[in-house]
Amino acid sequence: LKSRTIPAAEAVAQSLTSAEVLLGAGAQQLFFKYCSTFDSTNEGNIGPVAEALLALVGERRTLACPAFPANRRTVYQGHLFVGNVLLSESSMRDHPLTPMRDANLVRVLQAQTRLTVSLIAHETVRAGIDAIASAFDKLDGIAIVDAIDDTDLRAIGAAAKSLKLVTGGSGVAMGLPANFRAAGLLGPLAAPAQIRAPVGRAVILAGSCSAATRRQVAAAMAAGHPALQVDALAIAGGRLTSEDVVNFVAAAQGTRAPLVYSSADPTVVAAVQEKLGTAKAGAVVEDLLGAVAARLASSGFSRFLVAGGETSGAVVAALGVKALEIGAEIDPGVPWTLSTGARPLALALKSGNFGTDDFFVKAWDAIQ
Repeated sequence: LKSRTIPAAEAVAQSLTSAEVLLGAGAQQLFFKYCSTFDSTNEGNIGPVAEALLALVGERRTLACPAFPANRRTVYQGHLFVGNVLLSESSMRDHPLTPMRDANLVRVLQAQTRLTVSLIAHETVRAGIDAIASAFDKLDGIAIVDAIDDTDLRAIGAAAKSLKLVTGGSGVAMGLPANFRAAGLLGPLAAPAQIRAPVGRAVILAGSCSAATRRQVAAAMAAGHPALQVDALAIAGGRLTSEDVVNFVAAAQGTRAPLVYSSADPTVVAAVQEKLGTAKAGAVVEDLLGAVAARLASSGFSRFLVAGGETSGAVVAALGVKALEIGAEIDPGVPWTLSTGARPLALALKSGNFGTDDFFVKAWDAIQ
């Protein structure tokens, strides 16, 4: 769902609709995934959605763990670290839509929900599955759970087998399949599929303004990718249209995929937001890139690398993608995927903060 920054009531409604479909299809446990940097505001949407999902499944307890150690997101004493610094001292403090200026997740989440938010600290997690499960049994509300490595995440997942709702970043989900496998409900783990991309041209669409994506844009340009920067003010003023961008991409020469990006320094983003408003500044870029993707797909482009969570949501919606086959990872948390349907498309949908600096350059080596 593209529900991170929409009004809380809309995020709740979309999430409940999806959850009801899943439960109706026989789901025994729901997993509410959000960003490993806990992107949110005092109004939501993590707290309101988690609270509504708990009510739907008739529960009053769940966990919240955004840790993703493979991407250097860890939680210790309830505080989220990005690499070696607190979330509030990382580049996320200047996120254009959800600036994160408090690393204390208990405090952040408590501002978003009427439920009690508590902490299951690392000493309990390191004591093992039984200790974590015992803490879950005593829980009333939402517990931020510490995790600093994958061993912690797997233990948390094993202890969560009786919970009807689990929430967190995608990392904590790694411990959940073993519970279903042990119950005979899930088959052996299969190797990731090798994505064979359909015939067609490739393009990179980057709407994220995160520090990681800005470095990836710079590395791609240095490697010779033809590049066009799009400006929200020009889009809003009608001076730049999807047709203009499509014409640039279609005319791009060379073996490197053309790159269209809106990524800019936080001071530039702030100036644009002041003129257009935060919501409109993001929406005009997302709408443009979504329209560009749809037009390119209609003209024979079949390989899309998309950077940014909101941008990925806009592109997937514009392309009408309903389901994805998951392939091998390019970097932790970012696989190539293949859309299902009459017109398959190869898609790599990247969180703004994920991936190495050369991600845009090397991603193509992971598909055939």
